[in-house]
Amino acid sequence: MQIAIVILNWNGESLLAQFLPKVLQYSEGTSIYVIDNNSSDGSVHLINTSFPSVQLIQNKSNGGFAKGYNDGLKHIDADVYCLLNSDVEVTPNWLVPIRDTFQKSSEISIVQPKILDLKRKEYFEYAGAAGGFIDKLGYPFCRGRIFQALEKDVGQYDDIQEVFWATGACMFIKSKVFHDLGGFDEDYFAHQEEIDLCWRAKNSGHRVFYTGKSHVFHLGGSTLSNMNPKKTFLNFRNSLYSITKNLPQQTAIKIILYRLVLDGIAATRFAFQFKFNHFMAILKAHLSFYRNFRRMYRKREKANFILNYHTTKSIVWSHFVHQINNFNILVKD
Repeated sequence: MQIAIVILNWNGESLLAQFLPKVLQYSEGTSIYVIDNNSSDGSVHLINTSFPSVQLIQNKSNGGFAKGYNDGLKHIDADVYCLLNSDVEVTPNWLVPIRDTFQKSSEISIVQPKILDLKRKEYFEYAGAAGGFIDKLGYPFCRGRIFQALEKDVGQYDDIQEVFWATGACMFIKSKVFHDLGGFDEDYFAHQEEIDLCWRAKNSGHRVFYTGKSHVFHLGGSTLSNMNPKKTFLNFRNSLYSITKNLPQQTAIKIILYRLVLDGIAATRFAFQFKFNHFMAILKAHLSFYRNFRRMYRKREKANFILNYHTTKSIVWSHFVHQINNFNILVKD
């Protein structure tokens, strides 16, 4: 299995200097690429002078996470792409369990390792944790992370488990599957495009897995922090995009109506916390979604829609009402 480790970079010179050495040290038998999204800092010079073994692909513009990878991956020949954030610290032998997981079944097309917090290494990290899921209303969460609540890693997720989505911070995906699915949806720009990609993959009969036998550490927040209004906008809007594209028509419409109410409650909660930028971000997210609804509707998958997509009815209700912060005590239905 030929693996290409592919790092998307935009003005991340300091991150490349910090994290690339361990990627090179611990990724024997792979080819390593950096796709540069038209950086204006010294990223390109750094790669050319300090990391000559890293292959550089230069995009002409910064099209965000989705377009950046779509454009760059066209030039890379490998069996499996590892889409790796520039702020991820890899560990010795991290690739062996990934290869082993792919070999368990030909239907396994996407795999992610355990994602731990670089700043607090005993805790899971926000972006991916121990594999992603969504609730019936399309809200995403992870084993090890429910909203902002992060679990301590005590070995509870050291398993190999089928999940609903894998994080774009460290996602291994078969190259043929990536291209057959048309890559990431560039209308997302950034955030939750990996959820949409995994959803489309599952609708097409592929399987997504997590392996806790491999782990990496993620710095996180190097592009947009978890509480940046821009990220709030993208997460709320892009979640509605995925619902529209990947569920049967009647189910999608019903969920969007529910989301109109719940997202309104979330916006009101931000207002009461005097976080008016986030209040406006949710409002703008819905306006953007309604404006682009027809375009998203035309992208709906032609494959059979999977109906067992959710793990629990409402992660919002479980977390904010019942104060559940641990995946293992969620009520499954």
